[in-house]
Amino acid sequence: MNDISMLMTRGSARRARIKNAEDPAEIKKRSVVISGHRTSISLENVFWEALRTIAVEKGISVNQLVTDIDRQRTGNLSSAIRTFVLLDAIGD
Repeated sequence: MNDISMLMTRGSARRARIKNAEDPAEIKKRSVVISGHRTSISLENVFWEALRTIAVEKGISVNQLVTDIDRQRTGNLSSAIRTFVLLDAIGD
């Protein structure tokens, strides 16, 4: 399987999981632990599902992934997560 086929297969699997999620635009507040500190983050369901998928693909927890995003961010954490998910989706 070439790189393009792998990306298309990966994208199709992700879209199927996200489509099966609750209302994609509904905002949910969830608790995460960042560097040992509990905090709440509000994101749309579609971003929560994509974040979980990315974490699984990387073999890490959502908390660890959010901690990694938090360490690199310059602004709002929710916005940083959305940007991370978007850049991951477009392969950047």
